[in-house]
Amino acid sequence: MHGAQGYRFLQSLDPWFSLLLFIACSMLMVYRLNVLERKGLEGTVLGTLVMPYASGFPNLMFAFSLGRQGGSGSVILENCIVNNVTNLTLLIGLPALVWTLNIVPRRSAKGGRRPPSKLQRLNSLSLVLTIVALFFFTGALWALGRDGRLDFGDGLVLVGIFIFWQVLHVFDVLKYNIHKRRSLPWTIWGDIFLIVLLGAGVLHGVDRLVAWVMALGPGFILYDQLGMLSGCLMVLPNATLAAYYAWAGRADIVYSSQVGDGHICIPMCIGLFALFCVIQVPAQMMIGIVIILAAGLLHLFFISVMGRLPRFMGATLTLAYGVYFYTGFMG
Repeated sequence: MHGAQGYRFLQSLDPWFSLLLFIACSMLMVYRLNVLERKGLEGTVLGTLVMPYASGFPNLMFAFSLGRQGGSGSVILENCIVNNVTNLTLLIGLPALVWTLNIVPRRSAKGGRRPPSKLQRLNSLSLVLTIVALFFFTGALWALGRDGRLDFGDGLVLVGIFIFWQVLHVFDVLKYNIHKRRSLPWTIWGDIFLIVLLGAGVLHGVDRLVAWVMALGPGFILYDQLGMLSGCLMVLPNATLAAYYAWAGRADIVYSSQVGDGHICIPMCIGLFALFCVIQVPAQMMIGIVIILAAGLLHLFFISVMGRLPRFMGATLTLAYGVYFYTGFMG
């Protein structure tokens, strides 16, 4: 009984308790994913297939919670676009500015450039494919939303292409493990169980935060700018991933995790919400789409041609995000 009373007391401290619950569970999910890297899910596949489900899980729960509480579909659209813009500018640009992001080796002390290894070349190709998928998914969203709405049929298309993309990566993992002559250990199921429990904590925290904001009603900045502010809040797990792997010198995972998280938002989150409620597409959506495609083209160029993102481009992307957030393009 004392435990239940203590929990109710913590809930009375909202929104701070729910915010802390959301952040703590999200960070612990990221930690368990680091463990999975040593159990057969490695490199770019880890960043593309597994990590986005942890870093992007809050976005999925936000879509579910907002839909259940009668929220607007345009808020989901805004949330996902802000999330993707943040991933492709701030969360890749800032690590590049601080630690540098080198997919292939730079010049040695003698002035010669070391040839990239086979693994580095494969990672580079995988990243190029992931970014190309970003163009495809974002273009599909634009094409389906040209009539000003996203309905059940549009949602089926968006969710379907995302599931197909993930199935391709599952087969990549199976082929990789066959090539290495190893199998996934049974302990991986324990990690998955922990991630599910932590996911329930994320859902509970997000659900209570949404209910608290919805109770404020129009006229409060948290309510009126819910899409923009929630999009920024949901990238906190992504920021942890980007900082950790940039510090560890794994630029391939920094890139694949951020772009892969974008796939969770577009098309999965938007498509999932459209299966239950029609989304009215705001005219400002096109601005966010243009920024996402422009940032994707920039990353595609530097990965394909230079094999790295220079520090000056990291600074440029970080500054661009500051301008985007300050001006509130989606507001």
